[in-house]
Amino acid sequence: MTAHTSLPRRAAAELIGTAGLLVVVIGSGLKAAELSRDTGVALIANSFVSAIGLGLIITLFGPLSGAHLNPVVTLMSWWARRTGGEGLGGREVLVYVVAQTAGAIGGAVLAEAMFGRTPGTFATQALDGGHLLVGEVVATAGLVLVIRGLGCIGRDGLVPVAVAAYIAAAIWFTSSGSFANPAGTIGRSFSDSFTGISPGSLPGFVAAQLLGGILGLALAAFLYGTRGKAAAAPEATQATQAREPEPPAGVGPDRAAYQAVG
Repeated sequence: MTAHTSLPRRAAAELIGTAGLLVVVIGSGLKAAELSRDTGVALIANSFVSAIGLGLIITLFGPLSGAHLNPVVTLMSWWARRTGGEGLGGREVLVYVVAQTAGAIGGAVLAEAMFGRTPGTFATQALDGGHLLVGEVVATAGLVLVIRGLGCIGRDGLVPVAVAAYIAAAIWFTSSGSFANPAGTIGRSFSDSFTGISPGSLPGFVAAQLLGGILGLALAAFLYGTRGKAAAAPEATQATQAREPEPPAGVGPDRAAYQAVG
C-alpha cells in the first residue's frame, strides 16, 4: 500500500473506479431488462448488483484515492479541509471531479457497447417534477450523513458496506431512484435505458444533489458537532485506530473507503 499516492494515480483511480461503477449500474440494468419485462424484478436485480459493485469498488480503490467516485463526496472532503480537518485542496478537487465525470461517461459508453447498443446515444427518459428533485436532495443528504457520521464516530471501516447498503435502500425509498452523484448522473445521460436520464433533466438533478450535500453536512455538524474521531469513539476503537496506517495524502476523514480498505 502506498502511503502517499501521487495525484495522477489518485485521479486514475477515481476515473477507473467511477467508470466501473457506471458499468455496473447501467450494465446490470440492461441485463435485467433483457431477462424480465417486470420493472420491479429488474429494479431488484439492478439495486442488488449496484450495491455489491459499489462496495467492491470502494474497497479496491479506497487505499489509492479514497474512492470518492462522486463530486459531492469530493467537495465534502474539500469542506473538511476548509474547516480545519484533513481533505483535498482546490486543485485536487478539480482533478478529481474531471476524472470522475470522464470516468462516468466512459463507463456508460462501455456498458452500452457491451450489450450491442449504439454507444453515445443520449437518454430520452425525462425525470422532471419537484417531487423527484426532493428525492435527490434526500438521497444525497443521506449519503453524506452516512459517510460523515461514520467518520465522526470512528467507524470508517464500515463505510464500504454502509454506503452500498444505503444506496441499495435509497434506490427504493426515494422517488428519484437515488442517483445521488453528479458525475454518475451525467454518465447515465449517455444510456437510453431505464437507468438513464435525459440531458434536459441534468441541471435540476445536479442542483438537487449539491443542495443535498450541503444539507447532509449541516445535519452531520448538528448531530456530531466538530469533535474528531478520538473524541467520539470508544477507547477500544481508538486503540484500533492507533494501529492503522496513515491514509493517502489529501484524503480526508470522510475518505469514503480507506479504512475498510474509504
